[in-house]
Amino acid sequence: MMRNVRVGIDIGGTFTDLILIDDATGELTVGKVLTTPADPSHAVAEVLADAMQRASAPPQDVRHVIHGTTLVTNAVIERKGARTALLTTRGYRDAYEIAREHRYDLYDLFLEMPTPLVPRYLRLEVDERVYADGTVARTPDPDVVAKLVAELRDKDIEAIAVCFIHSYANRANEQVVADLIREIAPDIRVSLSSDVVPEIREYERTSTTVVNVYVQGLVEEYLAELVRRLRDLRVDGELLLMLSSGGLSTVETATRFPLRLLESGPAGGALATAYFGELVGVRDLMAFDMGGTTAKLCVIEDGKPLTSTEFEVDRKYRFKAGSGLPVKTPVVELIEIGAGGGSIARVDSLGLLKVGPDSAGADPGPVCYGRGGTQPTVTDADLLLGYLDPQFFLGGRLRLDRDAAERVIASKIGEPLGLTALRAAWGIHQLVNEGMAGAARVHAIERGKDPRSLPLFAFGGAGPGHGFGVARVLHSPRLIVPFGAGVTSAFGFLTAPLAFDFVRSFLTQLEAADWTHVNAILDDMSAQGDAILARSGVAEADRQFIRQADVRYTGQGHEIRIDLPAGRLGPESVPRIRTTFETVYRSLFGRIGPDVPLEAVSWRVIASGPRPSVELSVPPASGAPAVKGQRAVYFPEWEEHRPVSVYDRYLLAPGTTLDGPAIIEERESTTVVGPGTTCVVDATRSLLVTL
Repeated sequence: MMRNVRVGIDIGGTFTDLILIDDATGELTVGKVLTTPADPSHAVAEVLADAMQRASAPPQDVRHVIHGTTLVTNAVIERKGARTALLTTRGYRDAYEIAREHRYDLYDLFLEMPTPLVPRYLRLEVDERVYADGTVARTPDPDVVAKLVAELRDKDIEAIAVCFIHSYANRANEQVVADLIREIAPDIRVSLSSDVVPEIREYERTSTTVVNVYVQGLVEEYLAELVRRLRDLRVDGELLLMLSSGGLSTVETATRFPLRLLESGPAGGALATAYFGELVGVRDLMAFDMGGTTAKLCVIEDGKPLTSTEFEVDRKYRFKAGSGLPVKTPVVELIEIGAGGGSIARVDSLGLLKVGPDSAGADPGPVCYGRGGTQPTVTDADLLLGYLDPQFFLGGRLRLDRDAAERVIASKIGEPLGLTALRAAWGIHQLVNEGMAGAARVHAIERGKDPRSLPLFAFGGAGPGHGFGVARVLHSPRLIVPFGAGVTSAFGFLTAPLAFDFVRSFLTQLEAADWTHVNAILDDMSAQGDAILARSGVAEADRQFIRQADVRYTGQGHEIRIDLPAGRLGPESVPRIRTTFETVYRSLFGRIGPDVPLEAVSWRVIASGPRPSVELSVPPASGAPAVKGQRAVYFPEWEEHRPVSVYDRYLLAPGTTLDGPAIIEERESTTVVGPGTTCVVDATRSLLVTL
């Protein structure tokens, strides 16, 4: 009898994580291998083949493969996308580079502004015009456009972004140009702003459209190669892609709108945090995902990750808004910092210890991997402190060289600072913890949350090893580490519904709105979502639609997103919309604004299928003694290595209580429980550490 097996695969900068679940029994199989940067699909095929063998799951049993990747983000940061041109309205050629005319740091004399993906000489103007109400004032001259396209084709342009003024109100002129491009240069990929992001605000719309077409070819080629490798493994199950918003998409839709994959991996971690938080009875908590290259932090509120409709990619300064390229797309609201197991430590010109954001990645990796790394990293420091077992890293598949780690930390960090290798290693470990805690504190406070009230949910390959230190700095009440913490983001993929977001700008005061037009906009977006869900095989009864609007006080420069009342909208809906708006506004700013009319800027529809029902079946402990032995471990309270009990995570039964300090090992991650704490194993085998 065929089984219903689903697989989640997350490609990170250092490791590729997998989790396989049998939906009938809830049994899990996890896998983790080093990422293969030259061809990420190779690591996917390797870890999937191994997991199917260990789970005794033949390829025909795999119904869905759900995948998240950092490919899109890396392509933008590393400038590895297509050679791209921009066609825009006459007079607006430089709007893309002028941006918001905003200095994100007033006092930095050497301020670096975001570098556009399209240089000025490839930004060409078209004599056309659409007014804000959608009236077409001038249509493009086909002969002139044909000459521009032929010129770009002869310059070996691979992709063209088309972004005309007010095309969100009427897409006719953009469509005319797109038809000409496809006729004259059919090999050039085209993205229209009226397709990608039909929203007001010219700079953000242009930037988003350019990013989309810039990475489209890369994503299309990668997904084609991934599909080929799955077929080679005889896996015929449907391949779905994790979106930045926390929903799933088909390959076809993801190829058309690849910018929606920008934060796909971290979104899975946020969904997993919400899922496990429900299991342990905590609906408000902080997700902390630390892998080999970066750390991600996200607030979970009332059982759901906070989301946003805009973020920035490739920031010049990680914590400064305005220093990156804006992308308007639904995304789980998180903060990402360059702090992972592979983050490189160094002493700067002022004699200060610095860690990251540069990383040794998977190739060559930390020095202790023995793969050619020459710079000390966080993993090298953790190994020297005794937190990692050199014989049991990745379950023993990768042996670590402790002596090499000690030598490089002593020579590159200890000697310049006049410290022993041990103290230098602790400095690296603690500096990373302080940096991540500082980022978490700012992220929580900016969203109206007190980080001292939020339990820290730690996962990722390095998260459980640093979770205790971060939680202690934050004064968090509790640290939670799930079973299989090393591949938790991949597990989050399995909890996501098939979903897609639509948006349309129509600026109007609510008291004077043309509600017939508003309802037509919402109906059109719902119909588009319904068609995508139908093509994806979602039954009509299971299709769900959430309607929202971006609303502000008249005269304000920015708006907030609120849910709209059910049913047809009309003048009678205005009081309910205002009540909802003021409730959200007060929660964000502590008060409501002036007694002025409200105006809506954009209207949104989220179309989704049912959320998968995941019944987690964690293997029971065998009853054998869980203590593996003791290992010399360093904590600052001791000033030296001391013996600490090491536990086998797979043998810890629910109800077990441990007093810190302790080291708890599983194949994909190691949990550090510091002195003065109590750790309880709950019914789901999660570790609940009270600080």
